[in-house]
Amino acid sequence: MTTKSHYRIPYGVADYIKLRQGGEFYLDKTHYLPKLEEAGRFLFLIRPRRMGKSLLQSMMECYYDLNRAEQWEALFSDTWIYANPTDEKHRYMVLRLDFSLVHGRTVQALQESFENYCRTELDGFLQWYQEIIPAHSREQILRHSSMSAAIRQLIIEAKQQQLPSIYIFIDEYDNFANTLLASEGREAYQQLTHGRGFLRDFFAELKGASGATGGALSRLFITGVSPVTLDDVTSGFNIGANISLDHDFNAMLGFNERELEQLFSVFGQSYSAHREVMNLWYNHYRFSRQVEETITNSDMALYYLKSLHRLNQPPDELIDQNIRTDYGKLRHLIQLDRKLNGSFERLHQIINQGGIASSVKSSFPAELLANTDNFISLLYYFGLLTFSTETERGEPKLVIPNQTVKQLIYSYIREAVDDVGLFRPDIFTIGEKLKAFAWDGEWQPFFSHLTEQLQKYSGMRDYLHGEKMIQGFLLAWLNLNPWFYALSEQELGGGFVDLYLSPFYAKYPEMAHAWLIELKYLKRDNDNPAARAKLISEATTQLNRYRNDTRVLERAGHAQIHALVLIWSGWELVQTEEIDTPEERSV
Repeated sequence: MTTKSHYRIPYGVADYIKLRQGGEFYLDKTHYLPKLEEAGRFLFLIRPRRMGKSLLQSMMECYYDLNRAEQWEALFSDTWIYANPTDEKHRYMVLRLDFSLVHGRTVQALQESFENYCRTELDGFLQWYQEIIPAHSREQILRHSSMSAAIRQLIIEAKQQQLPSIYIFIDEYDNFANTLLASEGREAYQQLTHGRGFLRDFFAELKGASGATGGALSRLFITGVSPVTLDDVTSGFNIGANISLDHDFNAMLGFNERELEQLFSVFGQSYSAHREVMNLWYNHYRFSRQVEETITNSDMALYYLKSLHRLNQPPDELIDQNIRTDYGKLRHLIQLDRKLNGSFERLHQIINQGGIASSVKSSFPAELLANTDNFISLLYYFGLLTFSTETERGEPKLVIPNQTVKQLIYSYIREAVDDVGLFRPDIFTIGEKLKAFAWDGEWQPFFSHLTEQLQKYSGMRDYLHGEKMIQGFLLAWLNLNPWFYALSEQELGGGFVDLYLSPFYAKYPEMAHAWLIELKYLKRDNDNPAARAKLISEATTQLNRYRNDTRVLERAGHAQIHALVLIWSGWELVQTEEIDTPEERSV
């Protein structure tokens, strides 16, 4: 029975003051403040989107701002840090910048937006501390037209006037640079970050201030979603400590199991009743090789809980539209300068295998994004891959964390080939074919329609070479459906089934069909009736083993398990056959 809480669910709230004054529940993260102080004075933290970076910075801003000392009890009274304050509480003048508020499609437009935004924030900073900063110092700072020069003057004035030390926060530091790279390509991006680009000049001032003897810039905390921009604007991250892979901060953002139980309990819900769905769709992030604890994306968890609390049922769409929108900007990973790059096939490989063994690089420039190790590292930073507990030949195994990310990756693949005009089938029609596939067991219309569409788009055929690329292509379209999980390379019955369509019973308990699918591939020169017959025989033997595997039976539940063979000759689906195998329900 759901009970009403006097708290509100803090979904989408990134302002700590509004959260505390507005009655939203705050899942206390203040015990990380001493750890952050000990980690270093100039810190750099990378986390995927929608993990709570902005709220963390907002909380820190309130804690360290000397002008908020009188709000100490109101803002922190029931938190860990209230009973365990550090010596640096309310010690600093705080300047916080959020680069997600900088917009523009050209370098010139971005520079204008950047200067206008930063000037507004700097003016607000000077007004906020007007009783501390002398009027003539404020005038000296504001006479400069660029933010780089104004920051330099601020540091000079603070040192000369012996003002309190400064703490600068930069949130979403790489937001507009990533957007420019994705929308306008590498050349425009390099104008921003190389040579005398305004963003490079700005970070050069911070770098100089952080290393100055007796300088007024005492602390700097930068957050973003990738290390690429900082590498480009500083020639490598050498202005502080990168804590992104530090095991001490694995759970600083997002929610661990204990926190989820607390969160659900506050709002009268039982987390254990929803653990299976939460784990499958939102969990399993690890931000360090040294930890076993998994982290759930905070935005996803709050999105789910909000529906549960208001409607007493999970959301109809398990993937938050805000997540889709944010992550949709990342398609440039496989489509740079409006062409599919070599990473397109690499992404296919990764999602077909469920992951890849690779180390994670701490920094690399945008011009080397296409390098395999950099591309894989970028997938990690964006949250598309995460650390597993396994290693392979001494390297960590990076895996796709959850079903949400898997769905997003398949959407990148679909949208990328659409953007470059390789394959543009009607999504509604495919959706209708999938519905009949899932609910009625009518598999032929879906595969026939997909084959017909491939006849129309010759460009797509060039990418369908070999069984694995075809498998990835099919999965990209099968994952449009919300009714079953389209799983690949599941270890079953002494082998690995190519595709297993498992019912999503947690949401659709009435599902009546499950599918085991074997893909067989022939080069066109080798395609003949005898070769096809041999593949059908091999597939039948495999499917007989898979069909009675305990894991298949457990996942299928009450659904009828169908076994299907698809034979491809080159890019073309040339034969389909449903195998009538004996079914032994032993569990």
